[in-house]
Amino acid sequence: MNKRIYLSPPHMGGNEQKYIADAFDQNWIAPLGPNVDNFEKDLCEFTGAKQAAALSSGTAAIHLALILLGIGEGDEVLCPTFTFSATTNPIVYQKATPIFVDSNYRTWNICPDHTRQAIKDRIRLGKKPKALIIVHLYGQSASMLELMDLADEFGIPVIEDAAEALGATYRGRALGTFGKFGILSFNGNKIITTSGGGALLSDEPALVEKARFLATQARDQAPHYQHSQIGYNYRMSNIVAGVGRGQMEVIRQRVDARRKVFDFYKEALKDIPAISFSPELESSMGNRWLTCIIIDEELSGGVTREDVRLALDADNIESRPLWKPMHLQPVFEMHPYYGSNHVAADLFNRGLCLPSGSSLTSEDLNRVVAIIRKTFQKKS
Repeated sequence: MNKRIYLSPPHMGGNEQKYIADAFDQNWIAPLGPNVDNFEKDLCEFTGAKQAAALSSGTAAIHLALILLGIGEGDEVLCPTFTFSATTNPIVYQKATPIFVDSNYRTWNICPDHTRQAIKDRIRLGKKPKALIIVHLYGQSASMLELMDLADEFGIPVIEDAAEALGATYRGRALGTFGKFGILSFNGNKIITTSGGGALLSDEPALVEKARFLATQARDQAPHYQHSQIGYNYRMSNIVAGVGRGQMEVIRQRVDARRKVFDFYKEALKDIPAISFSPELESSMGNRWLTCIIIDEELSGGVTREDVRLALDADNIESRPLWKPMHLQPVFEMHPYYGSNHVAADLFNRGLCLPSGSSLTSEDLNRVVAIIRKTFQKKS
């Protein structure tokens, strides 16, 4: 069996153990501590956000953002259908209704035209959306100028799900800093990791302070345990934050490495007309968290996305289809969906994520390319 090549494995920088050792030496293990405080400062310095709350996951960050916006039972929240379920689940936690919107081919992210259609139709029905969640899928910017103008026009607050997009920018500004709230994830497969974790970004100190309060079980100021609101166990531990501090020291190198992986694949496969790559919006710089391809079966001689995925798997190489749209998921199929061109469904049916880790060697990359080329040659 050949060595396993993973889709997006963790890549340590070297100083993570130092910060963890500091926590042990100071006995800051389970509660909050200096690593959490400094990790939050690192995130603010890197992104330009004024405030950051380090949390247990990106999902927790979305959930708290919805709570802080007052989203509750019967409310409606716009979100892209082309995303991971973690974007959508917190809407349901609040007993609100997700309103799914299709993508466009220009960005693969939520389509401004369909978003406008959805807003106007929900208003016509007497249900103006209480929030708009914008996702920067696979580390590529959504059409932020158009979408933020749209949100301002209708007075709808924006939650930016930048879980996959740390290190990416639009017009020189970090993704995750355009909306009222920004969301980051440090899950094990992200561009940097804390093994598990996330963060909530905002330029409003009072909102982030309230998020920290809710994330630590909403304990009131009292010598005893007193609670006037429902709280959550959503804060990041001082040990986990130590990993994050070490990872933040190498974030720029990780973005550079991922972009070089993308460039390698694009150059190595450029002579196969059936393969195209995920777009990058003008005036943006994606972090290329994952390199994603689309296979045009009309040009492929019959080769499908599944043919390539199975061929890679047979050689012990991990790849995966693009996200299955939320409106096609059994758990969400009863919710409204806006999109006449079914772009998200088409991308799911034809798209594949290739191994994209920043620790991939030239040998690894050449092996992936060789399998892909061999798959197309078999059909020719």
